[in-house]
Amino acid sequence: MKSTSENFIRRLQKQKEDALEFIIDTYLPLIKGITNKVLSPLGNEGLVDECVNDVFLSIWDNADKFRGDSTDFKKWICAIAKYKSIDYYRRATKRMEVSSENMDMNAEMSVEEELIRAEDKTELITLINQLEPLDRDIFLMKFFLGYKTADISRKTGLSITAIDNRLFRGKKKLFKEAKNLGAGGYVL
Repeated sequence: MKSTSENFIRRLQKQKEDALEFIIDTYLPLIKGITNKVLSPLGNEGLVDECVNDVFLSIWDNADKFRGDSTDFKKWICAIAKYKSIDYYRRATKRMEVSSENMDMNAEMSVEEELIRAEDKTELITLINQLEPLDRDIFLMKFFLGYKTADISRKTGLSITAIDNRLFRGKKKLFKEAKNLGAGGYVL
């Protein structure tokens, strides 16, 4: 039996390869267009192709979770393509940031500058350790681990407004404590 526009969803859910071939033939331009729109600013065609392949793999792996008709299926795969593309974009830009930071740090830094940087980090950690445990965790998640406020909110059970208020008050406290240490107001 061959996949058609009437039976391809059922066949895909039964892990029939001809259903995947049908989906690739039918939806490749759409998927490629979505991923290309998100990833084209990076200028890496190989990344677009890798993402497209990952989208189809995800469709294959999660087909049993899909419920609906062909219209819903089109929306579902568009959502998968969009979010996979965003994930790829974030990973690629994060890699570019890390590599550029490494280049900046490797640029001729004197021993004195390295010692000052190490001392500043030690003072900052000392200051953050003076915060209440919850505030300290929020600061670490936000500024050291790079979490978004919404993610911190989910992890801590606090509202986004409460997180923002704690960050604001914490920065104020750190600024005041830094002045007391003679650090000159080291603020995140």
